[in-house]
Amino acid sequence: MDIKRRKELLEFYKNRRPEMGVVSYRCRETDEVFLGISKDTKADFNSTNMKLSAKIHPNKCLQDLWNKYGMEGFELSVVKVLKYDDPNEDYTEKLESLRDQCFAANPNARRIWR
Repeated sequence: MDIKRRKELLEFYKNRRPEMGVVSYRCRETDEVFLGISKDTKADFNSTNMKLSAKIHPNKCLQDLWNKYGMEGFELSVVKVLKYDDPNEDYTEKLESLRDQCFAANPNARRIWR
């Protein structure tokens, strides 16, 4: 890869605006819901799915359901999307506030990540 192309790709990566928000894993069979905040929803879905498939996810309950029903047994979604301006700013508090709103709407939901 030439230097010019590499610089272009690096600049694109620095200025990208990944989707941030609250992600949900809902077991279709049991209707159990697991919520988490994400600064990059696509990357976090990929990461979580990989951990679940490899049977190394830290959330034992979610892992057990995944082992029993597989990926087909789950509905993955982005419940709330955070609108933001600066991709370099830390939005953790705002994301946690959105997640708390989702927990208020569904008090039986649990956290994806402990």
